[in-house]
Amino acid sequence: MTVMNDDDHVARIEGILPHRWDLDALRSGAAVCATLAVPFRIVAAIVDSDSGGLNALFFVLFVAFFVVGAGCAAWVQRTGTPLSHALVTAIGTYAFVEIVFVAIRLVRGTQIPWFSIFFTLSVISAAGVIGGFLGSRLQAQGFVPSSRR
Repeated sequence: MTVMNDDDHVARIEGILPHRWDLDALRSGAAVCATLAVPFRIVAAIVDSDSGGLNALFFVLFVAFFVVGAGCAAWVQRTGTPLSHALVTAIGTYAFVEIVFVAIRLVRGTQIPWFSIFFTLSVISAAGVIGGFLGSRLQAQGFVPSSRR
């Protein structure tokens, strides 16, 4: 058994929380995504598809709030893996939301835009990376959530 050096940040984190995933961070990030981003997805689904500019605005807001939610998960995690937490939060929340929307489309008998779903998944993955970077930078600058003060 090796002795942990106090300067080894990751070793100190693993000593406190030895698990790979910080479930509280994933839940808080997913809650932010679901609370802030999903309403724009619902409104975009309701709004007439002929209003392209309005749908584009809703899509940009949807993606921006996924950046915020992923950044939240990356920032509050305590396992030393902000990017992983951000990606799992963004992709997992998006997948859950889209599964619900696909189920609704199946029940209604409407067409499912598979290409659009997978394209948006790639955009959400990029949003997760950006959020992970931002959350990591917050941690590196010494900003801590109020629950850890």
